[in-house]
Amino acid sequence: MNESKFAHITKAHPCFNEKMHDKVGRVHLPIAPRCNIQCNFCTREINKCEQRPGVSSRVMTVAEAVTHVAKVIKEMPISVVGVAGPGDALANPETLEFFRIIDKKFPDLIKCMSTNGLLLADMAEEVAEANVSTITVTVNAIDPEIGKKIYSRAIYDGKVYEGEEAFKIISQKQLEGIEKVAKLGVVVKVNSVLVPGLNDDHIPDIAKEVKKRGASLMNIIPLIPLYKMKDYPRPGCEDLSNVRDKVEETIPVFRACTQCRADAYGVPGKDDKHLDMTPASHY
Repeated sequence: MNESKFAHITKAHPCFNEKMHDKVGRVHLPIAPRCNIQCNFCTREINKCEQRPGVSSRVMTVAEAVTHVAKVIKEMPISVVGVAGPGDALANPETLEFFRIIDKKFPDLIKCMSTNGLLLADMAEEVAEANVSTITVTVNAIDPEIGKKIYSRAIYDGKVYEGEEAFKIISQKQLEGIEKVAKLGVVVKVNSVLVPGLNDDHIPDIAKEVKKRGASLMNIIPLIPLYKMKDYPRPGCEDLSNVRDKVEETIPVFRACTQCRADAYGVPGKDDKHLDMTPASHY
């Protein structure tokens, strides 16, 4: 882990430091609609009302996204520009095209992306060359018996994989990718979705593995019961706290995540907005 770079990032990134969470903002650009895996709790949607990852009012072009960044940074204290969907950042070539432009136009902004990690090992050098500062990789399991219940499909190198075979490829590529980008100087945060009764006892094992691979931080987020996991319970505060405490014995934990939309911008929890939102006065 690059300690000095991590320390610098945490001073200005609202999703890496709870103390900065309500003081500086981020802008998410929904330029990545395609995804290459299927998680059993995930549905990607285009709408204006749901407050969760994988949702955006619309998909932007790269040019529209750059214009949006230029506008937003004049209106509010933005330190981070990120791509977090509504699909997977690395499954869409627009993502790195966008970051290369942003790096030239707004070099002081922290460039951040979220990914499922399937393509991370293959694209690690490109990510680093685009001067991406931070990357969040969602790792929900490292045990195939658990992973095959969370992931149902992966599309990799032109082939479709399903079930346990899909999970093994996903997991291998995630861990290889974390290790590669960390060695290239990118600060890595790992998100794990807490699924009660499935991976709650397993997440501390994930923490040990990703720390060994070079991750700097973890974020344990509650399952939003959707799709094939709609009948699972949503974890309560005590469930989250117990797992976070166990993980924190291994690696620092971020505890203020608001599970943002793919088109969110502003200061999280304080002056939060999203594309095409209806003003509060209209309700």
